[in-house]
Amino acid sequence: MHFLGIDIGSTTFKAVLISEKGKVRHSLYQRTKSTSGNEKLSCMGRCQECGSCNLGSIKKMIEDFLSSSGINKKNIISTAVTGSQIIEETTKIIDYDFHVSEVSAHIAGAAHYYPECEAILDVGGQDSKAMIYSHKMGLWTSKMSGICAAGTGAFLDGVASKLNIPVENMADKVNYDSDLEFSSVCAVLSATSINKFKNRYPLGDIIAGACRAQARTIMSSVGEIFLNYKGDILFQGGVASNRAVAYYLKEITGNNIIIPEFHNVMGALGAACIAKENAGVTKLTISNAVSQHSKKLKSISLRASMTRKDFFSGGKEPLVWRNLFFPAEILNALGVRTLTLETYAALFARNQKKVKTFFDNAAYKGFSTETCSFLRILQGIELPKPAFAVSTNQPCQQGERIFYDLARTYGLEKKFYSLHTPINVDNRTVEHIASGLEEAVWHLEKNLGMKLDLGRLQEVCENSNQARETAKKCSELRMTSPPLIRGGDAVYFSFIFSQLWGKKEFVGLINQFHDELVQKRDEIDGKISINDTHRLLWLHLPPFYSTRLLDFIELTCEVPIVFEEVNFIGWEALDVKDPFRALAKKLLTVGFLDPQLRVKHIKDYSVYAKFNGCILYNHGFGRCSMADSCFVKHLKEELGKIHVPLLSLDGDCIDPTIDPCSTFTKVRAFSEAMNLKKFGNIMGKIKRSSIVINDMQADTEVMPFNPKVKVAEPKVSNLKK
Repeated sequence: MHFLGIDIGSTTFKAVLISEKGKVRHSLYQRTKSTSGNEKLSCMGRCQECGSCNLGSIKKMIEDFLSSSGINKKNIISTAVTGSQIIEETTKIIDYDFHVSEVSAHIAGAAHYYPECEAILDVGGQDSKAMIYSHKMGLWTSKMSGICAAGTGAFLDGVASKLNIPVENMADKVNYDSDLEFSSVCAVLSATSINKFKNRYPLGDIIAGACRAQARTIMSSVGEIFLNYKGDILFQGGVASNRAVAYYLKEITGNNIIIPEFHNVMGALGAACIAKENAGVTKLTISNAVSQHSKKLKSISLRASMTRKDFFSGGKEPLVWRNLFFPAEILNALGVRTLTLETYAALFARNQKKVKTFFDNAAYKGFSTETCSFLRILQGIELPKPAFAVSTNQPCQQGERIFYDLARTYGLEKKFYSLHTPINVDNRTVEHIASGLEEAVWHLEKNLGMKLDLGRLQEVCENSNQARETAKKCSELRMTSPPLIRGGDAVYFSFIFSQLWGKKEFVGLINQFHDELVQKRDEIDGKISINDTHRLLWLHLPPFYSTRLLDFIELTCEVPIVFEEVNFIGWEALDVKDPFRALAKKLLTVGFLDPQLRVKHIKDYSVYAKFNGCILYNHGFGRCSMADSCFVKHLKEELGKIHVPLLSLDGDCIDPTIDPCSTFTKVRAFSEAMNLKKFGNIMGKIKRSSIVINDMQADTEVMPFNPKVKVAEPKVSNLKK
């Protein structure tokens, strides 16, 4: 009896067959090719005979692989697949039992021969992955490269092509004494440098510089995870075939780099091991009890319609532009129409045809992709001209500059007020912002020809307090209960960013939301406990163009998003007798201005709500000031102290075209690591079959991964000739 593992990557197809005792019986590493010819293919339904399309070609590889192994399909008990090219259509050509992440597959492959391994580096044709076992967390953590090809096999392929030598022969020609350096910032820049020097330096020097640049780029993209780690690192993937890259990795890190015998098929080997360990497993689900597939709450749909009505209903009242953080209570007390610019931009995200047009318009003005996508939409669209505009300089300085540029473009230079907002909370900063709010009101009154009624402001603040009180009850209810609703729906409710604060109808909306949550809690009472599921916290904003990622997390991976940062109410009740100071305190403590306070909030309610994982959707790839590298580093350190893992997903809230293709792999790997810690199996809650094949459970050489198991020191050939 045998077990099959298949790994379909961006450039190669890998397959491994192992016996019931865990021995590798047959393996394959083969480059994949695109379909040739320009004619549209018609499917004949016999892939193993045809092989004309990409899927058919893969099907034929599998058939040939099994045929050459001499093993009958009937003797394959279980099959697991992994790799970036495993898609929905794959089920048409591969009859598999399990789909696992590349991260879990590489960990399982490494554990097969090196059960004490604690650090793994996998570099394939499309991305790099670093994995390390955290004793503090009690699970494997990982980091994957983004959308750049510099630290991947694609870079070496490009170098080999420019030098006109087979990539397999590069390491044999390296001059390890060379000091020649190439850029490690970008694959394109590196290739350009190589092209410039290839006729001026010996071939061995150029290849040495390229391999050194490759090693440096790998470490700059994923090496952060190995900080302070001094043990062995298993180097896996196709690039590990180049021992020169391994040599420079050792030189850069100081760690011993081990290249396993089956390094180029380690993902497929791990998939085969997972297939073996989980043969006969049935995954248990609790999604019905949690109402994961239920319809959206009426209050959530009503929230969206109320915002749209506020934006598009028109009216005789003056229009005021606002950014997300300027207190809505002041504008609602004045009785003006409000347009929150970031929210207005997000409304268009579902219509990607329009978004592309807006981006093109912004590009003509000189706003490249370095500019936040929310702000590019605002620069590329015809905005309704306001009578005045208000903003804050924190937490987004780029936003403040764009808003001022828009005000200048629309002839509003003298009708724009930016509130200076320090990032720390103390009496001095409260006074500073309070006086700034009073100054903002003076400018609004002067330019709009209106007068703010203090009694009306106090009434609005009282409405805000009522909404706050109920919103806190909603948060309390969700934090202390099993998952009541889909987090993928609730994240768009986004309490804290609403421009409806202070309006009576907003109080009614939140009351309705609370009543619906109570009803949900009563429906599942006694059916499920708070410890039966994962409890995930979503940080920052979601992608607005699609719910696909959120659906994948909650429905496919079955990891419920129990709560979202944008719905956390962290400020005190407003003192209606001193509204300007009260609104200043709210602004400072809402959670996004002060990074230190924000981290404290997240840490505190992670403990209180028993979250066992956090996902930060890092809009703008770390360029966004609300999720920059300093914030992420601090947050990861503090969450580490309470043993809560953080997954940072680089992406874009508006533009799906620049999202890394590794996002779903990261999520699947994260959920598998959480499953292993909570349920003891990467599949989650399972029921094992009572069937035992040839006593395979008792007579096995494959052990579940345990980093504390002591094994003999693995052997590795000298990395330098």
